[in-house]
Amino acid sequence: MSIYAGLDVSDKTTHICVVNVDGKVLRRDVVASDPDVLAKWLSKHCTDLVRVVLETGTLSTFLYHGLVERGVAIECICARHAKGVLSARVNKSDVHDAEGLAQLARTGWYKRVHMKASATHIDRAALRNRPRP
Repeated sequence: MSIYAGLDVSDKTTHICVVNVDGKVLRRDVVASDPDVLAKWLSKHCTDLVRVVLETGTLSTFLYHGLVERGVAIECICARHAKGVLSARVNKSDVHDAEGLAQLARTGWYKRVHMKASATHIDRAALRNRPRP
């Protein structure tokens, strides 16, 4: 059975929602916003995982690259486009946002964001912090 996951990320915790191909919620949880923790949780609870979706944000680069390194099929989507779908819900909360992201992962109705390589982010940080004449 194909399953899809949505991650609603905040600074310390990440809300996870897993849905099946029919859109039925199979599992919800809250874990630390850490790639190791997320990858272990997903491998334990999601045997037939097709896709994981998270929105762009402050931790998205860190989590995206960390999960890709651990073999998770993850995609980062544009937060502005996801906002339209997520704001249509009656109750706006992290739990409902995670479910909305999982449903977007299932349907494929999202705009994927290109994530630059980790080395590019390191180079840009070094250039940004170099001494200026």
